[in-house]
Amino acid sequence: MNTKAELERRVAAMRRFNRFYTARIGVLQYLGGDFSLGEVRILYELAHRADPPTAAELGRELRVDAGYLSRLLRGFERRRLITRTRSDVDGRRSHLALTAAGRAAFAPLGARSHDETVRLLQPLADADQRRLVEAMEAIEGILGGAGRTPPFTLRPHRPGDMGWVVQRHGALYADEFGWDERFEALVATIVARFIERYDPRRERCWIAEKDGARIGSVFLVRRTATIAQLRLLLVEPAARGLGVGTRLVAECERFARETGYRMIMLWTNSVLVAARHIYEAAGYRLIRKERHTSFGHDLVGETWEKRL
Repeated sequence: MNTKAELERRVAAMRRFNRFYTARIGVLQYLGGDFSLGEVRILYELAHRADPPTAAELGRELRVDAGYLSRLLRGFERRRLITRTRSDVDGRRSHLALTAAGRAAFAPLGARSHDETVRLLQPLADADQRRLVEAMEAIEGILGGAGRTPPFTLRPHRPGDMGWVVQRHGALYADEFGWDERFEALVATIVARFIERYDPRRERCWIAEKDGARIGSVFLVRRTATIAQLRLLLVEPAARGLGVGTRLVAECERFARETGYRMIMLWTNSVLVAARHIYEAAGYRLIRKERHTSFGHDLVGETWEKRL
């Protein structure tokens, strides 16, 4: 029974946790310099949104007073850190996005946030890291409401995942497209190179899971100092329709923006219709096609890119 005394105990526990967590993650490190904490919150949100929000949407999500938000946005405009684009649906509204200068201003803040998170996680055992992330996802799901609880979760790669990525690519592409074992060999080469040269500051692999089972994967790797490459997007047939591929591609873009890349490129084949639809919907542009014979078939390779 939720008595008044029990409610007060829970309130005290939540407040204690909030104080602990705020101190532990070092929120105050973002104060000072050119940006206040409020300004950093807005820059962070704009840097990580796949679709440019309106000021009203931004205010609702961050729970920021409209007048205060308006003043901050005007300051960003004077410094040419953001742009406003009039909405095609409602001409009274404008969508906000970071300019190149805005992305450059945010890049060191995003890198600092990433490095601080790595610093917190690295001393923990792998099992403790998983427990921590799962607990955070549970908090987000409970406080965000049932409608926000995702049907799957994303996590970084861990031992055993690379073998699964190779095996599932080989089996699925053989079943669905008739590609031979040379494709599986190519995937094995790609993942081996990823592990051998892995730079956690600039590269990532995400594994999608549902009920403890792997259902998808994607890699983002460094191609040049300013260009990242998206590789090996895969979604299990039983998980298609859940938005796994879209989420994996969006996570690549989020990380690329945070890390300071200026473009993401990818190479695919025209027969991979579902993947091409995801790329197109995410704003990637097809820039080049070339015919080739690979994996026992005549194919049309395609290069896509998206400027960030």
